[in-house]
Amino acid sequence: MKQKPLADRFRPSALEDIVGQEHLLGEGKPLRRIIESGEIPNLIFYGPSGVGKTTLATYIANKTNKTLRKLNGTTASTADIKEIVSQINTFSGLNGILLYLDEIQYFNKKQQQTLLEYIEDGSITLIASTTENPYFYVYNAILSRSTVFEFKAVAQKDVKKAIIRAARLLEEEQKIEISLSDECADKIAFGCGGDVRKAMNALELSVLAADRVDGRCVVTLEAVSQLVQRSAMRYDKDGDEHYDIVSAYQKSMRGSDPNAALHYLGRLLEAGDLPSACRRLMVCACEDVGLAYPQIIPIVKACVDIAQAVGLPEARIPLADAVIMVCNAPKSNSGNVAIDKALADIRHGKTGPVPRQLQNKHYDGEDNPNKGQFYLYPHDFPNHYTYQQYLPDPIKDRVYYEFGDNKNEQAFKAYWDKIK
Repeated sequence: MKQKPLADRFRPSALEDIVGQEHLLGEGKPLRRIIESGEIPNLIFYGPSGVGKTTLATYIANKTNKTLRKLNGTTASTADIKEIVSQINTFSGLNGILLYLDEIQYFNKKQQQTLLEYIEDGSITLIASTTENPYFYVYNAILSRSTVFEFKAVAQKDVKKAIIRAARLLEEEQKIEISLSDECADKIAFGCGGDVRKAMNALELSVLAADRVDGRCVVTLEAVSQLVQRSAMRYDKDGDEHYDIVSAYQKSMRGSDPNAALHYLGRLLEAGDLPSACRRLMVCACEDVGLAYPQIIPIVKACVDIAQAVGLPEARIPLADAVIMVCNAPKSNSGNVAIDKALADIRHGKTGPVPRQLQNKHYDGEDNPNKGQFYLYPHDFPNHYTYQQYLPDPIKDRVYYEFGDNKNEQAFKAYWDKIK
């Protein structure tokens, strides 16, 4: 029979042995108190993979007198749910059923609704885990009957503790001394990116690939480096981590912090996500620099074109240049604010017919007593400007754009104050 992965064999049997999540499991923390009380409500564990969600749920299940059933949202069907429900009020479900539902985000609304009645009356206690934001993916009725706890990536020092303990477990299993240097343990801990499961897998592979010297298993830094590779980059282009990084990237540029912006650019590029790096850079140039330095927009576009033409790794150079330029440029969001105001009016029905002088027709029907286009051609007037109404009648006095306080827009304002 194939042996379970080390991460499954290594699951702690005591709260003190679960690494990380001090904000949840430290002395006096609410979740720890709930667990110690023995009265387990419906719980949703939210956070990245490999940080202890399944481990803690398994620990809780083992400490209850309820019948433990497990489902995975990626494979479970409605029939699986009905089979669990059928055990309610039977001998096997006498003390209630504790359902551990992994990856609940893959359950559709109907599947989640099937559980709702039994969660509500207490026949089933639900402990669900998800790597996606539950407020987007979990049915509201289940959310309202559950308490959500967010798990964080495990700190490197805590991952290292787990690696050292797991190495001792492997020694007991394999009846051989394992030589694992601090440098190797640190390399694995760093390389897992806060994912303990990934660290366990890397450790197990490192032991399998280790040299046997004088009856000892010697794990080398070279082998560890090859096996860990770039796994420190926790990144899922469809997950929360992606949106967190691109959000931090743009906010750092908007906040004029080139060091932080380059850091997040580096994380995007290291993950191979060139499209997101380019898209957010162009958006920031238009949205956050905008009219304070409009020349930056074609410059950034040129840098993006070069980056896409040469590809990685050379793409990092023009993108870094552009990011630094955006960070150091004066900022104005007046254009963004103006278009948002205009769109808000349109979406709320604040509009009207196009004024007659702007319409694309040069004749009137017999029913119009005031025939004529009446359009004033600005180039026929001094300074190429003359006043006429452009907005529809119901909103003819609406103001969307207001000059920013930067040098460029204030120069525009001074010019138009003089002309108008």
